[in-house]
Amino acid sequence: MYYNLGPLFSVAHVEKVTLRNSYGEKLVGLLHETGSAELVILCHGLGSSKESSTIVSLVSALVKEGISVFHFDFAGNGESEGSFQFGNYSREVEDLHAVVLYFSGAKHVISAILGHSKGGNVVLLYASRYHDLPKVVNVSGRFDLKNGIGEHLGNDFLERIKKKGYIDVLGEKGEVQYRVTEDSLMERLSTDIHAASLMIGKNCRVLTVHGSMDEVIPVEDASEFAKIISNHKLHIVEGANHCYTEHEVELAEAVLDFIKG
Repeated sequence: MYYNLGPLFSVAHVEKVTLRNSYGEKLVGLLHETGSAELVILCHGLGSSKESSTIVSLVSALVKEGISVFHFDFAGNGESEGSFQFGNYSREVEDLHAVVLYFSGAKHVISAILGHSKGGNVVLLYASRYHDLPKVVNVSGRFDLKNGIGEHLGNDFLERIKKKGYIDVLGEKGEVQYRVTEDSLMERLSTDIHAASLMIGKNCRVLTVHGSMDEVIPVEDASEFAKIISNHKLHIVEGANHCYTEHEVELAEAVLDFIKG
């Protein structure tokens, strides 16, 4: 069944698509069909969803250029089944693989995968494991996953999680937003983005976009990717924060230039 999401996506038919990952969980996404066989798959960040403002603005820009787009919720996020995990990088790679397989058997040619924040790490990990796509876009991904944990969990996170087995992350009103298990934390700490980046094939073109004023992940991380990925392009959006709040146009232009180039 097709439906329309209003003027933002007026140039495409939008269809809700449900598929299953390798664990049997339902993954829910939106397919924006422009009539083009070319398809770009977009991946959201930590604790986010397919409806994040950064993802939605990119969907709009791609669709306006006549490119079909699919954006979906990883397991445990948004409308998809499963339980949310702080780590889950490997399983999210497999979620993305399930999506790629689903559309590879349809009437589309997947021209690129794009991920924002944690999703940027997922698309890079995907490219290091599966060598089946020509272009990867890493938007504001983190280079070293050992960094940034203290901001979420406190600097004594290892001591606390070893003692209790989990850490609850609380909201402003003291409510539990999500629980970090020891297994999920260890999975993040053991995920080596440096090693994975070195395994991305030379035939895969990679674009890293990062905001110069990113308050979540330092812009210096983007330069680290540029140093070690063989077929790489780096684009810094001056003045942009982590979600490109006032720089969505510049982000879209960089992504479109790469995907259409």
